[in-house]
Amino acid sequence: MKIKLKKYKEQLQDWPQKGHHIMAQYDDEKIIVYQSYKRKIGEFTVKNQYFGGEFSLERMTWIKPNFLWMMYRNGWGTKEGQEYVLALHLKMSAFKRYLENAVYSSYDHNLEISREEWQDQIKESSVRLQWDPDHDPFGNKLERRAIQIGLRNEFTRSFAKEDIILIEDISDFVQEQHHFVLNNSLENLIIPEEKPLVFNDENLNKKLRLNQN
Repeated sequence: MKIKLKKYKEQLQDWPQKGHHIMAQYDDEKIIVYQSYKRKIGEFTVKNQYFGGEFSLERMTWIKPNFLWMMYRNGWGTKEGQEYVLALHLKMSAFKRYLENAVYSSYDHNLEISREEWQDQIKESSVRLQWDPDHDPFGNKLERRAIQIGLRNEFTRSFAKEDIILIEDISDFVQEQHHFVLNNSLENLIIPEEKPLVFNDENLNKKLRLNQN
């Protein structure tokens, strides 16, 4: 795997405990995001290094940069149809483009626009943005919020082929680490090394409600 790994307990000391944070592994060129699929889609994708075959370009596809949120969502790769866990090395420029075009998937007054304006944006945009409770390795909710991004139409097509640098199958790694969780042995748990992502673009940070401390 071409992912940097670090003990969970060591990382926990440095992570923010609450607020809106994009927890991820990234550098200037790329960011790691995660998805889970059934075996046929996963095998095709890893072999060909793009999304095709039984992958639907017509449906919205959700990406998650936070490893433990993905593990909560797919039950550490045990949920039906989510056994094949992929780590996608995504161009940072593409990830930023998604967020610049994203519209919140549900309305609230913090958006500083009317419900009608939000509804118009929803109709026009092909990117959805959602903040959900983050989770610990056991699936317990945390105060910190985790981001997920939904893509459709031209963004799904771009994501499927042009925006990805590398696709890795990390299913075996996920299974190995799941054993430590099942045995309540978090001192041995190793996960991708992650830190909060903040952009140089203050308008984007404000739109995403990112906490910067």
